[in-house]
Amino acid sequence: MSEHLQGFSGSDGSGGRVEVTLPISPRLLIEDWASLQSSMVKTMPETFTRDEWAYLISFLSPENLWRPFRESFGQEAKDGAVKKAVSLYRPRGQVGLWLPNNVSLLGPLTMILLSLTGQRMDIKVGSRSADLTSAFVEFVLSKLKPGPLATLLRSQLHCATFPRTDERNARMAAESKVRIVFGGDEAAEAIDRLPHPPGSVGYYFVDKRSEAWLEAAALSDETLSTLIKVFTIYGRAGCTSPRRAVIFGAKPGEVSAIRDRLFALWPKAWPRKPPMHIASENIMARQWAAAVGWDAATAPNHAATLCIGDTELQEIDTLMFLPLTTGERESVTRSLPANIQTVGHALATPPDAAWLAAIARTGIKRFVPLGQMHHFGPTWDGYEFWKGLFERVEVGG
Repeated sequence: MSEHLQGFSGSDGSGGRVEVTLPISPRLLIEDWASLQSSMVKTMPETFTRDEWAYLISFLSPENLWRPFRESFGQEAKDGAVKKAVSLYRPRGQVGLWLPNNVSLLGPLTMILLSLTGQRMDIKVGSRSADLTSAFVEFVLSKLKPGPLATLLRSQLHCATFPRTDERNARMAAESKVRIVFGGDEAAEAIDRLPHPPGSVGYYFVDKRSEAWLEAAALSDETLSTLIKVFTIYGRAGCTSPRRAVIFGAKPGEVSAIRDRLFALWPKAWPRKPPMHIASENIMARQWAAAVGWDAATAPNHAATLCIGDTELQEIDTLMFLPLTTGERESVTRSLPANIQTVGHALATPPDAAWLAAIARTGIKRFVPLGQMHHFGPTWDGYEFWKGLFERVEVGG
């Protein structure tokens, strides 16, 4: 039975009070999560990269963890400050989360957001990816003092790895009031076909593609270093990774100089040497790309294949292939694929009305600064999935 009632001012601007009923005070959960930051600065499990761990640390800031509540329900309301009609939100219940095989950090991030509702979480980890969710929970429980979050994670979280054909998929679907699926179209369709409770809801985040849009006048060394980082961390595997970089306001002959600057910055921006099989693949990709018409070259240590050419050229299906192209805004927006998700931008001035009008004519779901391409939050692919964890009860009076 729910025991805590949290009041908010209402996110619709009407001034009406919103009450959210929860089994655990969100303030206590957020305080517990934030208390881990000091321990995380000192210790990092071997299963995480430094970039992943640093992002997790920043993700646990109280300001970030209050964000889902404030975007969904408004600012916290002081008792007695709002006297208009009330809307009541209550959690739908148990959540089933299916994770993909590529961006494994998505598991810990989504689990953190789901935990704020205090509901049971069943998590299926990608059968071909590192289980960062279980590794993170193990770390958290080793550092966390006894309290509501520790109790929730021990009693209400179940995380396992099993194939798509395993019968446990059906059990999760049958028990979950909310289904959240990250993965391919086929996997999402298979989960959606499974029997599930009446009145339950599903959010399916399937195959997507993202791009980087850069204005030549904004290409500082810092911007180019950011492009290297957002691409290299996942290559083409992540749905928020740029599958091409479009440079506006640059002549085709100037792009080669921009690539040379990227290569000069590469060792400092991404000092790690790639595994031997990735380096070998990039040597092969450079030859393949040149054969189909690209101006192809590999980054230092053969860490990636950066190719200059027309958007009509065949893309090379390797992990670290990044085309560098030019174009006009109208032609680039028309060339976007149907499954476009994120565009990370580096513009000389903030997006104006012309940019917004161009974006509105596309299927773009996120138009964010380049460095925020991989940032995860309570709204994804245009769906307010975190607010969807709750159902609304209209209360008049």
